[in-house]
Amino acid sequence: MANLTSKNGFLLMGFSDDRKLQLLHALLFLVIYMLALTGNILIITIITLDHHLHSPMYYFLKYLSLLDICIISVTVPQSIANSLTDNNYISLGQCILQVFFFIALASSEVAILTVMSYDRYVAICQPLQYRTIMNPSACRHAVTAVWVVGGLSGLMHTVVNFSVPLCGERVIHQFFCDVPQMLKLACSHEFINEIAVAAFTTLTAFICLISIVFSYICIFSTVLRIPSAEGQTKVFSTCLPHVFVVTFFLSTAGFEFLRPPSDSPSTIDLMFSIFYTVIPPMFNPIIYSLRNEAMKAALRKLLSKEFFQRKMYLKTIFKL
Repeated sequence: MANLTSKNGFLLMGFSDDRKLQLLHALLFLVIYMLALTGNILIITIITLDHHLHSPMYYFLKYLSLLDICIISVTVPQSIANSLTDNNYISLGQCILQVFFFIALASSEVAILTVMSYDRYVAICQPLQYRTIMNPSACRHAVTAVWVVGGLSGLMHTVVNFSVPLCGERVIHQFFCDVPQMLKLACSHEFINEIAVAAFTTLTAFICLISIVFSYICIFSTVLRIPSAEGQTKVFSTCLPHVFVVTFFLSTAGFEFLRPPSDSPSTIDLMFSIFYTVIPPMFNPIIYSLRNEAMKAALRKLLSKEFFQRKMYLKTIFKL
């Protein structure tokens, strides 16, 4: 393992020092990363190519998949490289970029999940006004706002976090530059500004959570009044995956960011960071695809079209 010889870098001590366990971790993360990339790229491709899915709900789902690709790419490849090379060192510049992009993308994910819940609220509770409210221009503005909110959040955390003087060894007990873990390195009297920024971000996330909860209270109260069981099933098939994704992402991220930082490394910190950084990008495509008949139909159509094209191509070759 590389020693920390520069004051401008950090050591990431998230996983075991045992070489076999490091290689196992690298292999496991590589599999998860490839599954996440494949699933999310497939969703983006399906939604882009199938004109039946050119609606606000799938428009936002496409951007959620793009965010998932980006957010897992910020942390996992670096962790894989560190494990394969047995070198846990990360430079100051890499750490700054990790903090900025991770906070920006995580904030954008919370924002896009909020927008998606509002879209479902309008579609189910105000169906006659849906096309007027969720018009293409409004959808584009919503996505733009999502990126702006994320960027501002990432910028605030990055500027404040890296302007705080650090005391003691620059050792981060995580597999990436995690803000709660980096707060442990700050001098005790110097990180009040970061606490203030974290409180503002937490308040913003809480407002998003309240908006999502309110939207789904209205949605489920409306759904339960639908006389048709088939209609209820159709609505639940589009809403329940979103509820699960929101609950899992916000609960695990909230637990990690709101719990008081401890002085000793914790397996719980590591596990919860994996739950909100690595697991959602891998499982979101599965959750949204398995519970959504339109997505499954579009996937079958895409695969059958690809199979037919390959079959015709092979026939052409053999004729030659």
